[in-house]
Amino acid sequence: MGLVIMHNVMSVDGFIADENDDVGPLHEWYFSGDTLISEGRDQKYDHSEAGVGFKVSSTSAEYVRPMWEAIGAIVMGRHLFDLVNGWEGQPPAGDHVVVVSHRPKPEGWHPEASYHFVDDVTVAIAKAQDLAGDRTVSVNAGDVGSQILAAGLVDEVAMDVVPVVFGLGKRYFGNIEGQHLLEDPHVVIQGDRVLHLRYKVRR
Repeated sequence: MGLVIMHNVMSVDGFIADENDDVGPLHEWYFSGDTLISEGRDQKYDHSEAGVGFKVSSTSAEYVRPMWEAIGAIVMGRHLFDLVNGWEGQPPAGDHVVVVSHRPKPEGWHPEASYHFVDDVTVAIAKAQDLAGDRTVSVNAGDVGSQILAAGLVDEVAMDVVPVVFGLGKRYFGNIEGQHLLEDPHVVIQGDRVLHLRYKVRR
């Protein structure tokens, strides 16, 4: 099986969105560079929700490209699903999405899309790993991500840290309880207006 990686863009004070679920300047680095993430490959990665291409610095592209290409499945919470309407059935990376929710998939919503709704984080990771095979399972940070980390199901924590301070908002690690140790970062890459970090979870 592939790695389970918890990932999100984050402010330096640990928030993935403000109190109103607005990401503000957190994603500006996705559109301020000169290099398409796909570099002539499948253009899937270079179309955002707003229809604007993902163009980052060449340094960030070299990091983001293989990371996104390795993703087989994404695990997300129902709140994010509702906010982005499940990316209209076309996730930014990977072929499958598992949504942790006590409510079923909306009736008639993109029946062609490989989206699976389960009500337990352990079941969600098992389903995502089955769908992803030997590819990566990407877990969105936040409340659901923190539950999966607390359950001991995350192999690595990845964050793209942006130099902005929110003060209040939705935390990267949600409302996680207890102490969880990470190893020293094995990836430290300085992009333009973003710092890419990856940590293995200490077992």
